[in-house]
Amino acid sequence: MRVAFVGKGGSGKTTLSALFSRHLARSGAPVVAIDGDINQHLAHALGLDEDEGFAAPPLSVRTGEIKDYLRGTNPRIPSRDAMVKTTPPGRGSRLLRLLGDDEIHRHHVQAVGGVPLMVTGTFDESDLGVACYHSKLGAVELYLNHLVDGPGEYVVVDMTAGADAFASGLFTRFDMTFLVVEPTRKSVSVYCQYRDHAAEFGIPVAVVGNKVTGEDDLLFLKEHVGDDLLAHCAQSPYVRAQEQGRGHGGLEPHNTHTLDLLRTAVDARPKDWATFQRHAVEFHLRNAAAWADEATGQDLAGQVDPDFRHGPAALTALA
Repeated sequence: MRVAFVGKGGSGKTTLSALFSRHLARSGAPVVAIDGDINQHLAHALGLDEDEGFAAPPLSVRTGEIKDYLRGTNPRIPSRDAMVKTTPPGRGSRLLRLLGDDEIHRHHVQAVGGVPLMVTGTFDESDLGVACYHSKLGAVELYLNHLVDGPGEYVVVDMTAGADAFASGLFTRFDMTFLVVEPTRKSVSVYCQYRDHAAEFGIPVAVVGNKVTGEDDLLFLKEHVGDDLLAHCAQSPYVRAQEQGRGHGGLEPHNTHTLDLLRTAVDARPKDWATFQRHAVEFHLRNAAAWADEATGQDLAGQVDPDFRHGPAALTALA
C-alpha cells in the first residue's frame, strides 16, 4: 500500500512520516520510505546524524538510468528521451516488487534507523531559476507507476508542503493520503484546499491532528475537520528530545496508538488497480497535451498500451 503524508509546512508531516515508517519496520513489515519533500529532512528524522550525509544516490540524479531500466523492451518507448515522468508501463516494461533485487532498489535504498529509505534529492545550483522541484519528483512517479506492491507491504512518502502537492499527478499514486493538520486556522485552510482538490479525483484523504496540547485543540480540529479526523498526536516530549539530539525513552502510548490507527486505516483500504491505471493514463495524456509532446517531439498518447492491466496479473504475465 502506498501512503502519502501531506500538510502545511511545519505541520509535522516529516516527523509523522518517520514515526509511521519506523513503526511499520519495527513490526517486521516490508516498508520503503521516500523523501519527496523539497526540504530533504526525512533521513535525519529517521535518525541519521545531522553531520552525516545520505550515502545512496538520490533518485533524481539517475533519472535517465531509471528510465532505461523501467522501459525494458516496451516497443512504445524507443528511448529514455521519449519517456517522461507520467509514461505508464505497458507490455515489455519492467515492473518492480517492493525491495526486490532490481537496479533501482540496489542503487538507491539505504537503511536509516532500521527503515529502508530512498531520497529524491535537493536543488543544486544549476536548477536555480530554471526548474521547479517537481522535475526532481519524476523518478518517484516513475517508480510508483511501475511498482506492484502486495498486501502488508508499504511505501511511505513524505510529500511537498501545502497544496503544491497537486502540481503533478503524483497525488493520484497513493492508496491513502494522510493530511497532517495542526489546530490552527492556517493549517485548516490547507486542509480545505487539499480536501477539495482530492475530492475531484476520488482520492481518499484522512486527517491526522498534530501537536494537540489539550481538549480545546481537539475540539477545534473536530469543529473544522469533522469526520475526516481519523486520529491525533499529542504534543510529544519524545519527538522534541529526538529533534534536540537527546534520548528520551520511547514514544508516548497515546501517539503509538495513533500510529496503530493509521496502519489499520491503510490496511482497510482496498487495492484498486483499475483506478490506479486509469489515473495513470489520464494524467499521462494531460501532460502529453500540456507540454510533453512538444518537449519530446512525439505523440506520447501512443505510449498508452490499451491491453496492459496493472497489478499482480501483470507480474504473472511477465513471469
